Amino acid sequence: QVRFVESGGGLVQPGGSLRLSCAASGFSFSSVVMGWYRQAPGKERELVADIMSTSGRTNYVDSVKGRFTISRDNAKNTVYLQMNNLKPEDTAVYYCNGLNWKGSWGQGTQVTVSS
Repeated sequence: QVRFVESGGGLVQPGGSLRLSCAASGFSFSSVVMGWYRQAPGKERELVADIMSTSGRTNYVDSVKGRFTISRDNAKNTVYLQMNNLKPEDTAVYYCNGLNWKGSWGQGTQVTVSS
């Protein structure tokens, strides 16, 4: 059974930082390109960043380049998202999932950026 458990969200002031974690299980994690997605109220879910399965090569949406860093630990079946210099427009529920293959979505973790 595929499962994603996201954690690490919270309320942070503009300019602050958060580190999200996503524990994955039920599939061959080290073989899957993983991504972090977010969905803001009233908007569609969007891909924020992705990371290759073994090379670690990363890609980012323009709005987070230079501020967010995606990483993964294949030994722990976990993918991370370090978010720095957060902005109010980063407020959303954040999810992890595969890029070219997707399992059922987890509950996500809420990130709220507000003063």
